[in-house]
Amino acid sequence: MLKVAVGHSNDPDASAAIDEVIEQCIQSLAGQVPQAGILFTAIDFDHPLILERIQDVFPGIDLIGGTTDGEISSVLNYQQDSVTLMVFCSDRVEIHAGLGRGVSKDPIAATQQAVQDAQRQSQSLTKLCLTIPESLTTSGVRILDGLKQALGHNTLIVGGTAGDQQRMQHTYQFFRGEVLSDSVPVLLFSGDVLFSFGMAGGWKTIGTQGIATKVDRNILYEIDGKPALEFYLHYLGAPPSDEYPLAVYEPSGQKYFMRAPSGYDEETGSINFFTDIPEKAQVQMLEASREELVSASQTSFRQALESYPGQEPSAAVLISCAARRHLLGTRTEGEYQTIKANLAKNLPCCGFYSYGELAPLEPKSETYFHNETFVTLLLGVQ
Repeated sequence: MLKVAVGHSNDPDASAAIDEVIEQCIQSLAGQVPQAGILFTAIDFDHPLILERIQDVFPGIDLIGGTTDGEISSVLNYQQDSVTLMVFCSDRVEIHAGLGRGVSKDPIAATQQAVQDAQRQSQSLTKLCLTIPESLTTSGVRILDGLKQALGHNTLIVGGTAGDQQRMQHTYQFFRGEVLSDSVPVLLFSGDVLFSFGMAGGWKTIGTQGIATKVDRNILYEIDGKPALEFYLHYLGAPPSDEYPLAVYEPSGQKYFMRAPSGYDEETGSINFFTDIPEKAQVQMLEASREELVSASQTSFRQALESYPGQEPSAAVLISCAARRHLLGTRTEGEYQTIKANLAKNLPCCGFYSYGELAPLEPKSETYFHNETFVTLLLGVQ
């Protein structure tokens, strides 16, 4: 058994909002006590109050979460400036939270600490890691590298980095009753848990491929030995923007992950991206229509559903990119609505708009850090 409940409120008052969310969860739980949960909120709420109230009602709950660029749930669909909570109860699935602090100082040590904290409480082998880490103080790629080292090759890593409604000033992460920054909270699943994922962007390649010949982490200086800005100007006749992300191919050259540009320097011809690009990687321009962006969420959900190893999932966690929300504007709600039309009745869903998504490119492959994608995680029990 895996019982999942979701609450969601768009009340602007933090106290009223979390009371409404908790009451919705209690009604769905029908007397059961949750062991773990994930919380997503807008940046301007009173987060200590929200966490204190959750801990008062559900003492000792293993909770993680973070601030967002928008929230999603099966209760209120897509919202901004809201609070949504998903809680889990199971006698066959172990779910434990861990935390790493100061991730910008030492991503390897912080991620290892987070994993060790959670695994110390578990009696079973970790199968799935869900994480909502910092996004602004360090590279999401380095956080992911640390998690891979700590967890090994047999654990699926899925998640999204915290946001602050595109202010790019600071984000908050949640761990049990604490509000933190520069941290990496994780929720580890073991036991009889079943899961699957899907990932899609809706983008299509344009132009020819090039080689990233000079890179310094997230700054791309040269493609094919020429200023990177020339590559964009050649195909677009315009400077970089999030409407035209860059495809970065994994070593086999068969599939790619995406990087969203965050600025450029005309003098050096370099382009800044939101996170790291591997040197010598093959790269290519991307474009998409609004219709293709919206339909990608349905593709992501369908991929997850088709590969789900059980009969019916118990819950869905949805993670989309803040850049997608920006590009879609008033059509953002369509991302969830296209999924909702195909949902099993009353399937609990919860999610958020992030500053970067973590998911593999295909089943049984390693996790990559993405921009401008839509990720679906389905959960259930054997």
